[in-house]
Amino acid sequence: MTPLERAARRLCELDGHRDGATINGITLWQDYLPKARAVLLSLREPSDAMLLAADSLPCSIGTAGHWKAMVEAALNETDRTA
Repeated sequence: MTPLERAARRLCELDGHRDGATINGITLWQDYLPKARAVLLSLREPSDAMLLAADSLPCSIGTAGHWKAMVEAALNETDRTA
């Protein structure tokens, strides 16, 4: 499963739909692909906190480790607009 599909499925679930729900034979999570794509596109430009998280890790941890650290940093950032 791709990150885009995982995100779309999660958005669908957050709206209260069960995994695998269909309407007229079409899986409902597919309706969430544009929103999921918008979220992933917003992650193209890392924040300072994301860069710092990646830079603080040794190279030996690998790309996946750096990616996870950057996403965790993004999830832990506070909303400055609130």
